[in-house]
Amino acid sequence: MTRTDHALRARPVTIVGGGIGGLTAALALAQRGARVTVLERAGQFREVGAGIQISPNAARVLSALGLAERFRAVSAPNPTVTLRDQHGAPVLRMDMAGFRPGQDFRTIHRARMIELLDSAAREAGVEIRLDHPVETLPDAPLLIGADGLHSRVRFALNGPETPFFTGQAAWRALVPLAPDAEPGAQVFMGPGRHLVSYPLAHGLRNIVAVEERSGWTAEGWSHADDPGNLRRAFAGFGGPVPGWLAQVTDCAIWGLHRHRVAERWHDDRRAILGDAAHPTLPFLAQGACMAIEDAWTLAACLDADGDQPRALARYQALRRDRCVRIVETATANARNYHLSGPRRLLGHAALKTANRIAPRTVFERFAWVYDFDPTAVP
Repeated sequence: MTRTDHALRARPVTIVGGGIGGLTAALALAQRGARVTVLERAGQFREVGAGIQISPNAARVLSALGLAERFRAVSAPNPTVTLRDQHGAPVLRMDMAGFRPGQDFRTIHRARMIELLDSAAREAGVEIRLDHPVETLPDAPLLIGADGLHSRVRFALNGPETPFFTGQAAWRALVPLAPDAEPGAQVFMGPGRHLVSYPLAHGLRNIVAVEERSGWTAEGWSHADDPGNLRRAFAGFGGPVPGWLAQVTDCAIWGLHRHRVAERWHDDRRAILGDAAHPTLPFLAQGACMAIEDAWTLAACLDADGDQPRALARYQALRRDRCVRIVETATANARNYHLSGPRRLLGHAALKTANRIAPRTVFERFAWVYDFDPTAVP
């Protein structure tokens, strides 16, 4: 490949989708000189979703985009992950901040992240068109699909696909954060279900609770549910969980469905990123992080090579294997959280032993996720 500096200068780029991946891509492209337009279905950026975790691999991109200070100002530290049984007893504690000092493990409300990226993208000259649903794909010199699970750009590249219901449903909720709450994520593991919670900035606690069930549940974040259903599903949980769930006044539920990682991420004029390319189950906290990594890599490849088809092929070659591995690891985590009977006793005993004898062992199994630097594109 012959490197071409600033191959993106003044090139028009259209992005479908104004979520985290789309806005990160818009900013990364605009900072390299592209003329970027984002088409977003929503009439305004709303308080959608809830909390997300941002680990150092994605934080490195935010820093390279000049957003490190602004990001830290609206996010909260997430220095530890503690696994507990359903009664609240500790099973394993991963000292993320201690194992990787100086690295950013943080949490943030999805809406705050969108606001941050939206503001930075506009400052960089990106045109963001809200209330602009895309029913027919525009004929653009470069079209990037950051349009999520049901991406029209993915469909155009790969044809129809049928995801399958995993037999799991997840609730999301936000509750007030106690003034003396310790930072860090906590995972409460019970037979057939688990609950994850962590503090966010601005006095909020995020809760994600997952239950195995036989009945089909629709995909998507916008399905409101009765908080009483959430409380009943986790009535056998102890520790702080009952107090947290007692404060839930509204919650959303969605079914967890498995989608294949797309075979084709691009043709000569179109590319996909984030959930449009590789939807993942939320059991490694890497969905937003992968989209941020994709966005940087796509922009870097396009800027380094004026041959657009070749640059897009390089983007997929750099990203696909890593994303497949993350998706597969997240799927395995779901099984490990929901063990029951003798397997649960043996699994928890093994984790407790590792925690006592070699506390870094479990963390190092996932170090390949956090130590990766997307900004060091070869």
